[in-house]
Amino acid sequence: MTDYQDYGFPDTALSHAHQYLLPALLPILHQGKKILDLGCGNGALAIKLLQLNFDIYGVDASVEGINLAKENYPDRFYLQDLSTDHLPAELADTSFNTIISTEVIEHLYDPKKFIRFCRSILSQSNNGELIISTPYHGYLKNLALAVSNKFDTHFDPLWSGGHIKFWSQKTLGKLLENEGFEVVKFKGCGRFPWFWKSMLLKARLR
Repeated sequence: MTDYQDYGFPDTALSHAHQYLLPALLPILHQGKKILDLGCGNGALAIKLLQLNFDIYGVDASVEGINLAKENYPDRFYLQDLSTDHLPAELADTSFNTIISTEVIEHLYDPKKFIRFCRSILSQSNNGELIISTPYHGYLKNLALAVSNKFDTHFDPLWSGGHIKFWSQKTLGKLLENEGFEVVKFKGCGRFPWFWKSMLLKARLR
């Protein structure tokens, strides 16, 4: 796996992004499934789902983020060693039915490797599901950014720790399908149709 910038928050309150992602995420999650939040940051989203009685664990490369998460649920969050393509030893024998990864893939240098890692985790269970969110970049939205003279601000390469990849529904779907998944659900999140802030794609192992 490739390292990514930590965008944790000072406490475990839901971030601005998670506030509009959660309503879209809840209807496509299933109680009774064992869930992994891959790149959980400070655990804010996973903690909210734990409070809603979902069986979820979280891993992240940020020591600070995991320490914050452990203050609330010490047996649910673990540090992910990015030098290996294996889950932490505490989760090595856990079979996960679902992986969620919110606002992570846009920070990765090697998204293919990340998706392959997800596949290797889910391959231990039947009908494994992967749910990914990332900022939405559709053609109409990009055109509106250009026409309104906000393109350079939005895609500012001088932003330290900013996004590396910019995904549309088509490009993220193609990545998932190329790596052995079938996309079964798309949801736009935040703002209004075709100008969404983020998108959720749900995919199943083929």
